[in-house]
Amino acid sequence: MNRLAETDLSVTLSKKEAAERLDAALRRLLRLRLMLGGQIGDKRIGPPLCVVFEGWDASGKGGAIKRLVRPLDPRHVRVAQFAAPTYDEKRHHFLWRFWKVLPGWGGMAVLDRSWYGRVLVERVEGFATEEQWSRAYGEIVEFERTLAAEGMIMVKFWMHVSEEEQLRRFRDRAADPLRVWKLTDEDWRNRDRRPQYEAAVEEMLERTDHPDAPWHVIAGDDKRYARVAVVETVCAAVEAELTARGYDLTDPAPGSAGDD
Repeated sequence: MNRLAETDLSVTLSKKEAAERLDAALRRLLRLRLMLGGQIGDKRIGPPLCVVFEGWDASGKGGAIKRLVRPLDPRHVRVAQFAAPTYDEKRHHFLWRFWKVLPGWGGMAVLDRSWYGRVLVERVEGFATEEQWSRAYGEIVEFERTLAAEGMIMVKFWMHVSEEEQLRRFRDRAADPLRVWKLTDEDWRNRDRRPQYEAAVEEMLERTDHPDAPWHVIAGDDKRYARVAVVETVCAAVEAELTARGYDLTDPAPGSAGDD
């Protein structure tokens, strides 16, 4: 199964449809977030929610995250970004540095890159030995199962874009003085190694997709579609879990969740 090749990157949304669907999804998400935080509904503190973003450089992770958290009180959601581990972090097991940002009951965290760096950049660039990244698949799955056993809702995204669209975005950034900082020599180097990264991504999707934390590959060539798909997918995952836990998701006053 080749998930990347099977992803339809031609899907698009008109500006009008995207705006309407995104607005509806964000209001839906706000209400669910308030329920998880015990602020509305039967006032029970809900399970922790962790949304993990991985994807190609310039695949739209930042824009999707920005829209996802837009309607939420910033005091009640944590956005964490992960780059290369520090010297001190390298002295520990590779999962160690992620524990401190994970949400507790009633909390929510959004991760811009994650523990999957072990089987992606660290694998391709040689920062981890073959023995280390090979055993990491099982360690990651058990880690996620441990979190799910404690009640966590985990939603994982791979933001996928074509080589052509990625190149167009790179060139746009290079020509824009206010966005050129987002483009680095490392981005170009990673692009040159796309075949190796594709192989690593496919193996990651195959070996770390499991019922407690399935992967969602998002077609990202059209940013509007990708942003809507991300928010709607998070809403669906939360609704499914809360329904399974016996929550009443009936909205007694449709449209009122966002009123201040």
